[in-house]
Amino acid sequence: MSAARILVLHGPNLNLLGIREPGVYGTTTLEGINQALTELACELSLELDIVQSNSEGALVDAIQGAMGKCQGILINPAAYTHTSVAIRDAIAATALPAVEVHLSNVHAREPFRSHSFIAPVAVGQICGFGPDSYLLGLRALAKRLGK
Repeated sequence: MSAARILVLHGPNLNLLGIREPGVYGTTTLEGINQALTELACELSLELDIVQSNSEGALVDAIQGAMGKCQGILINPAAYTHTSVAIRDAIAATALPAVEVHLSNVHAREPFRSHSFIAPVAVGQICGFGPDSYLLGLRALAKRLGK
């Protein structure tokens, strides 16, 4: 049996991790998060397709491209969490299990950050654990897929 493939999506401004508001997002870089995810994926017998984009359309294209190729989605939609019906609709259209992750506890921040268009179409949401949010999300997705 081949390894399950997971689409990992990083939304806008996550390419600046490590230098962007370290008091909120920490000092781990996106490269560091991707490395930790890749190592965990190997342990869990998963394969990852990793995409970061500041463009909503590129994220929608990646989600649609996962159909028939990936078995799940791990997504940090970043600011698009609170604004993107297009990303929400793309996830719903694929019918792939998705886990939404955030580095910070979005519910303890500005009130607008508590609303997620993604959460209703995700199997779960993990936030507030820094880079570990991604690792916890990947583990949850692997368990959901029976891995």
